[in-house]
Amino acid sequence: MLFLITFLNKILHKLKILYDIYLKNPHDKIVVMKRKPVIAVVGRPNVGKSTFVNRLVGRRQSIVDDLPGVTRDRIYFDVEWQNKNFTVIDTGGIVPGDEDEIMVSIYDQAKIACAEADKIIFLVDGIEGVTPVDENIANILRQSGKPIFLAVNKIDSSSQITMLSDFYSLAIGEPMAISALHGSGGVGDLLEEITSDFEVDDEEKEDGTIKIAIVGRPNAGKSSIVNALLGENRVIVSDISGTTRDSIDSRLKFEDKEFIIIDTAGIRKKSKVTYGVEKFAVDRAIRSIRECDVALMVIDATEAVNGISDQDKKIASIITEAGKGMVIAINKWDLIEDKKSNTINKFDTKLANEIPFLDYVPKIYISAETGQRLNQIFTKVMEVYGECTKRVSTGLLNKVINEAYALNPPQTIRNKRLKVLYTTQAAIQPPTILLFVNDENLLKDHYKRYIENKIREAFGFFGTPIRISVRTRSEKSKK
Repeated sequence: MLFLITFLNKILHKLKILYDIYLKNPHDKIVVMKRKPVIAVVGRPNVGKSTFVNRLVGRRQSIVDDLPGVTRDRIYFDVEWQNKNFTVIDTGGIVPGDEDEIMVSIYDQAKIACAEADKIIFLVDGIEGVTPVDENIANILRQSGKPIFLAVNKIDSSSQITMLSDFYSLAIGEPMAISALHGSGGVGDLLEEITSDFEVDDEEKEDGTIKIAIVGRPNAGKSSIVNALLGENRVIVSDISGTTRDSIDSRLKFEDKEFIIIDTAGIRKKSKVTYGVEKFAVDRAIRSIRECDVALMVIDATEAVNGISDQDKKIASIITEAGKGMVIAINKWDLIEDKKSNTINKFDTKLANEIPFLDYVPKIYISAETGQRLNQIFTKVMEVYGECTKRVSTGLLNKVINEAYALNPPQTIRNKRLKVLYTTQAAIQPPTILLFVNDENLLKDHYKRYIENKIREAFGFFGTPIRISVRTRSEKSKK
């Protein structure tokens, strides 16, 4: 009996330890949102998967190019068809047995997509016919146990229907002819069949979702951060520059707040960006910045110790010019050797000296590899989002501006002095301050910066740029 009690006490002690770890685990606060019904589109390279997905989404969303391997990650899109909402996963072209590093990663991504999906569309090329690669993919898909729909693409006319008979040899089901490029040839019939058991989703979208664009130079660790937050290999991580081509959205919750994380392609110097797929990917990354609420700018700590690159400064300027909130994440902090208690303070000072125009932006020191301080991403983003959407009362704003003016009045220019007649906040995201003055030509840049600094001292607005707009108004009409 004593042995049994001792044994049970040991088990309870171990359970308590596990329970404590569970409570303290930073990832416990992160909940990946439950998705709608999911359809994965798979097939070998260049059969038209991205073209087909673009047809479903209704716009050019996936990158389309003749180069094999253009779509490298699995990319999720929300689709609505006949009042039915579902998610489509665009996958990279898979070639079983190919040992190239990128092709192996693409193959792994496609397998994960099939595991996640409720149903699978196996897309083949009706012009080229059945290939050995198609046969290998079919063998793999049969093992998934998922409903599989065989779509024969590039059937653009009724005279090509006879090509379907060859695809019965795949033993994957009834071949269905479609034309992803033209939208004809049975795309509607395919969707009708595959969504036949999908329910109409009347659920309204939640308000207050914060969009985070993760941006930076290639190989700064953006995709590793996404994977660490989601707890899965959501995007391909490789030392090869340019692995991420598309901007990839992932939805999750942290402390009951919903976020959309957008992993983007690394932004290189314009002179080094080749025309075509990479240029389109960089353009997509920049567009993601314009569409986000807060940008997480990722900097490689191992490179930043030698100085902040001009390209990092350029990316920061793009975010600022877009009027977006910003958090700077110095990644790979675990690789910095000989860290002491004041190492972060020294690094903060270094950043302040090299990028003084970003002194209002919060900085966090993280490691996607070890998970160090990853939760601070959400905490800081929520704080910055609050600053981006903050409104200041007109009375309080006028009081601060009047005090700043009295403390340091502007110099006269040609016997004329700037007078600030009235101030109000005109907009949020970014906070836009409207100054009514006696002559807008008298407000010089240095004095505008002075006013901005005084506004920040009084109201914060950390992490967000401030727009100061000026209008000339007669002193007689002063309120």
